[in-house]
Amino acid sequence: MSKAELTISSKNYGAWALRGWLTAKLAGLDFTEKMVSPDDPAMKAEMMLLSSSMLVPSLLHNNIKVWDTLAIGEYLNEIKPKAKLLPADAAARAHCRAICGEMHSGFSALRTALPMNIKARFSNFKIWSRAQADIDRIVEIWRECLANYGGPYLFGDKVGMADAMYAPVVTRFLSYGVVLDPVCTAYCQRIMALPAMQEWVEQAMLEPDDIDELEAEF
Repeated sequence: MSKAELTISSKNYGAWALRGWLTAKLAGLDFTEKMVSPDDPAMKAEMMLLSSSMLVPSLLHNNIKVWDTLAIGEYLNEIKPKAKLLPADAAARAHCRAICGEMHSGFSALRTALPMNIKARFSNFKIWSRAQADIDRIVEIWRECLANYGGPYLFGDKVGMADAMYAPVVTRFLSYGVVLDPVCTAYCQRIMALPAMQEWVEQAMLEPDDIDELEAEF
């Protein structure tokens, strides 16, 4: 079996790249990384929120190319069933797909007002009402999942695709000092403590601060 290649973007700013990369890590897939330069015009357009799925992430595996984070997650769940990226129970699996889809297509106000920037820490950041509504909905999702499935992750004791989909939100909450209840705070801490997340953050910290548009626009 040939080694997989995952195309990703900036690790400091690339929320969709993180979702695909973390899902591949959780699946136990052996892959190499292909980085798309943040200076690439199409790549910059994606990171400026003009597209949720353009160049990254994209997975090449056994001559099969899969792009779009949800499609990558579903593909990895098929080829790596032992990783249990999605719950075994049909009802829980449907719930998981629903909240992953909601993350994929929604929360535009949060994306605009609180763009992912792992290296940054903003004190006394003012969150406008539409972004707060997105935050409230995410907190509702987390609390419901943690209560229904017993934690410590969204669908029980196995970290999976849903956690990967919401991982960039965790970094946003930390960067912008979003105040959360103890349950959600503990969940954020568990996500950030994942070895894969620590690896991603370490590499993000090494990136140059050279994407000025992201800082100026939002």
